[in-house]
Amino acid sequence: MKTKSSLSSEFEALVEQGSQSSDARLVEESKKGDRDAFGELVQRYERRLRRVIGRFINDADIIDDLAQETFLRVYEKLDQFDPSRRFSPWLFQIGVNLTLDYHRKCKRRIWAVLFTDRSADRWIEAPEADPRPVQNLQLAVRATINLIPEKYRTVLVLRDMENFSTSEIAAILDRKEATIRWRLAEARNRFQELWEKRQRNE
Repeated sequence: MKTKSSLSSEFEALVEQGSQSSDARLVEESKKGDRDAFGELVQRYERRLRRVIGRFINDADIIDDLAQETFLRVYEKLDQFDPSRRFSPWLFQIGVNLTLDYHRKCKRRIWAVLFTDRSADRWIEAPEADPRPVQNLQLAVRATINLIPEKYRTVLVLRDMENFSTSEIAAILDRKEATIRWRLAEARNRFQELWEKRQRNE
């Protein structure tokens, strides 16, 4: 007899397969010039793309620009897309690279505004009344994350904040899954060590 967990996993796998199949169909129709099909792809992924970009940037106008630029690049490169691959990691690879490139060109640090209010709730317990303690703790978390090298921080955000799977992150960052798992473990360890050190010094 199958457990509830295994049935849930099978259901999620079926849903994912259906989504991949649907994406593949929309991509093929888009390649043939069907703008409505590409519009469906945009509608399907725009919200999450904007949220991912928003993990790195705290400016709504720039988020808009980068999201639009991502979809423009995707549309222009549809003929280069390998249909044997999944569409969504390819899309997010373009979006994440554009976002990181933007910060490098501007010589800004990309993690100063990493955590949104929603993401902060995942890391800490919000107080019932006075919001200042959680705000101060959020700033401390940001400062700690900022000390972790970029290649580890990127994996940490995509996995722990945006819940991408290791296989998806591997596709987004064009790395092997083993590399992603190692970087994630390293990022978590570094965060814990830095956080404990910070606590001891306060």
